[in-house]
Amino acid sequence: MHIKKLSIPIFIFVLVMTAGSQPTAALAGRQEIQIAGRTMGTVYHVKVISAGESDGGILKAAIENRLIRINRSMSTFIPDSEISRFNALKQTGKPFAVSSDFMAVVTLARTLYRLTGGAWDGTIAPLVDLWGFGSTGATDQVPAPQTVSALLTRVGFDMIGIGPGDHLVKKNAAVTLDLASVAKGYAVDAVSRLIATKGYRDYLVEIGGEVFAAGRRADGRPWRVGINRPDRSAAFNAVYKAIDLSNRALATSGDYRNYFEADGRYYGHILDPRTGYPVTNGVVSVSVTADTCALADGLATGIMVLGVEKGLALVNGLDHVECLIVVRDSGGRLIDHLSGAFLPE
Repeated sequence: MHIKKLSIPIFIFVLVMTAGSQPTAALAGRQEIQIAGRTMGTVYHVKVISAGESDGGILKAAIENRLIRINRSMSTFIPDSEISRFNALKQTGKPFAVSSDFMAVVTLARTLYRLTGGAWDGTIAPLVDLWGFGSTGATDQVPAPQTVSALLTRVGFDMIGIGPGDHLVKKNAAVTLDLASVAKGYAVDAVSRLIATKGYRDYLVEIGGEVFAAGRRADGRPWRVGINRPDRSAAFNAVYKAIDLSNRALATSGDYRNYFEADGRYYGHILDPRTGYPVTNGVVSVSVTADTCALADGLATGIMVLGVEKGLALVNGLDHVECLIVVRDSGGRLIDHLSGAFLPE
C-alpha cells in the first residue's frame, strides 16, 4: 500500500517573546513595519524597525518587484523563465547568456556541489520527479533500479560549464537545473540587501521558512526564531528549538513533511544525487546558520545527505557556519548533534 503525505514546508518561526515572558513595549521612537505576501509558491514575511516615519507601501512594492525578478529568473514553473529556457536547450557547448541573479545562484550551486562532494546537486530534478516528489506529481511507487540508473546519467553538476562571462554551457544536452533548494535563500538575501540600501539596520526577512535577521527588534531584544519539531505527527507550529539571531541567516531542511509509504517502509523526499535513492542515515532535520541564507539553505539539504559525521566535519571546516543535526534513533528518540557554536535553547 502507498500512502502519500502532503508536502508541507519546514517552518522556522519568529518568536515575539522568550518563554514565560511578557511582550516588551517598543523603545522610544522605534516602530515595527510588517510586510507580507506570496512568492515562489510560498509566503514571505518581513519585519522592519523604523526610527521615524516610513512608508511601508513603498517598501513592499520594492520588495515585490525584486522577488518578481528573481522568480522570473529561477522558477521552473514559468515556461519562459531563464531556468526553463536553459533546461529546454538541447545543444552542448552553446553559450547561454544569464542574468547576474542567475549567475550568482549557479556559481553558489557549483560551490555547494564541490563542498559536499556531490551530496548537494542542482541537476537532481529528473530523479526527484521519478520518485514523485517533483513538478510531475506523486507516483507513490518505488522506481525500478534500471530506471534510476538510466536517469543518473543525466545528473551531475560537472555537466554544466560556467563561462568567464555571464553565460553557461551544457556538456550533456540532457542535463537540467532546479535551484529551488537555494533560490529561496538567495531571495531572502536579495530582499535583505534591498532593505539595507533603504537605510534600515534592524529587520527580519523570511521566505518559506528561510530567515535572515539584522540588528534587533523594536523592543531592543534580539530577533528570536523557533525551529519546527521534526516529527511527522507534530503540528506545523510546534517549536523544537529556539535561537537568537542577529546579522545571520538560518535555514532548515527535513524529511518528515514530504514522503510516501510503500510496503511498510517510508521514503522521504531528500535524495542522494550520487545513488538516486532517498537517504537512510536517520537524519530527520538539519538547521544551518551562516552569513547568507542561500549558503545556509543549500548546506542544510547537503548535510541531510551527508549524515552526522561528514556533515559536522564539513561545517567545522567552514568559517561562520554552524549547524544542528537531528537524528531519530531506532527507539524513536530525537538525538541532537551540534557544531561547536550552535547554541539553541
